[in-house]
Amino acid sequence: MSMGVNLNEGGVRGGHSAMSDINVTPMVDIMLVLLIIFMVTAPLMTQGVEVDLPKESAQPISTDTEPLVISVRADGKVYIEDKQIDMATLGEKVRGIRDANPKLPVYVRGDRAVDYGAVVKVMASLAKSGVDRIGLITEVPDT
Repeated sequence: MSMGVNLNEGGVRGGHSAMSDINVTPMVDIMLVLLIIFMVTAPLMTQGVEVDLPKESAQPISTDTEPLVISVRADGKVYIEDKQIDMATLGEKVRGIRDANPKLPVYVRGDRAVDYGAVVKVMASLAKSGVDRIGLITEVPDT
């Protein structure tokens, strides 16, 4: 009668061996949920600043790259994407961004309640910084 450990059973008493499989199903489920969350929230993040756009019927512009959007709110504050900026430094910032990507399209979103002169000042500042083509963003009118 020997009282030793039976080595034929993996060195574990009772005949149970260590499980070496990884179950990837829960990981795939988590990744799919994260993918859906990012797909839903990504379009909401691009809007940035709340602006009441004028409604006009025009052909949509299609671009291959994500444009640089300058927003002018109803209170006259100017934003690059979602960061507020002073009019004095707008040209410098846009010039720096465009130096990194010269073909980057630039669009202006002006609130319909803002003074027309505020939008013109933004466009003049963009023109002085070297932007030769500026697009204006509007909404499609309700039918």
